[in-house]
Amino acid sequence: MVKEVQMSIKMESELRDQFMAVAAGRHRPAAQIIRDLMRLYIAESAVPNALTAETIRKSDQNEDVFHASSAQDLFKKLGI
Repeated sequence: MVKEVQMSIKMESELRDQFMAVAAGRHRPAAQIIRDLMRLYIAESAVPNALTAETIRKSDQNEDVFHASSAQDLFKKLGI
């Protein structure tokens, strides 16, 4: 059983109005969007996050590894 709790958030009235308008326009409850955003924030805050974990895995397997003689050489190889 999921216990539901309430939460209060202080924000500018203009921000709230814009958010509510977008939520209504997409036919989604504002509370559901907030829960989704919270889940996304938590997932992205995980250490290491999915991108970091994948990068470490690739590095350990010598995939997508760039060797450069200088920062300028590295930027050139990365197309920056």
